[in-house]
Amino acid sequence: MNQDLIDWDENLLKDPETEYKAIVRSLKRTSGFRLLFVECSPAEGTKLIEKIKEDVPQKKIEVLRLNEPTNNLYNLVAGLPNRQDINILFVTGLENSLYEYELNKLKNGWSSNERYSYSKKGVPPILSHLNQHREKFRDDFKICFVFIVPVYALKYFIHRCPDFFDWRSNTFEFKSDPELVAQESSRIIEEGDYHKYKSLTCEERRQKFLDIHNLIEDENNTDEDKEKLLVQQGLILGTESKYEEAIAAYDKTIKIQPKQYEAWHNKGVTLYTLGKYEEAIYAYDKVL
Repeated sequence: MNQDLIDWDENLLKDPETEYKAIVRSLKRTSGFRLLFVECSPAEGTKLIEKIKEDVPQKKIEVLRLNEPTNNLYNLVAGLPNRQDINILFVTGLENSLYEYELNKLKNGWSSNERYSYSKKGVPPILSHLNQHREKFRDDFKICFVFIVPVYALKYFIHRCPDFFDWRSNTFEFKSDPELVAQESSRIIEEGDYHKYKSLTCEERRQKFLDIHNLIEDENNTDEDKEKLLVQQGLILGTESKYEEAIAAYDKTIKIQPKQYEAWHNKGVTLYTLGKYEEAIYAYDKVL
């Protein structure tokens, strides 16, 4: 398959306007099966899609929003109405299918290398599915797929889904604005509350967890905000009775800042809930 390869240097800061013009040019001339990846936040992705719809009117554009986890993207695409008429399909929310995998690595304290590289830790089911079915996507869908993914999801594609990812024509980056990252982090930290999280639906809590995870993984964020955001993840996990995972989140916070007393307190509460009273007392003592 002929590929319109363009070198991608992840260390090179790319100008958003230049990137946008490049993706518009690419989409205007697209024909048949292609894979494109766009690294950006979910909010930025929504804006990007609407703008592209306006600027590329000659193409039939649809959006497949993966609001729930899935292990079979092929069937979802095959079931789309008027699939034969679609030229460009934006796929958003794939990170929802990485949620359980993220919790598992959090609980077991996996390193970054174990999270993203091939190892005995396995591959997230959705990525295994894409690796195994890339020929079926190519042969059955005459569509340009545009995956809108946050940076940590893109890393999974690069390292855990290489067979599928290697067929990409290009990868576009729209880096987050450091000021907006700081503002959004502060908002979540200030508004974060156990009872508020408890009142959310399971889907809303999952989305909130992933939104926070995106901020934690953002290279523009500070360690101070990351430690506080990890506390928020711990609270969210606690509302779902995922106590071991919540403790792991608090432990990651404490590793960044040993004097993060809210993390110690919440860890103590969680340990007490699990009946681990001596460990809970030790955690409480750290607060005093």
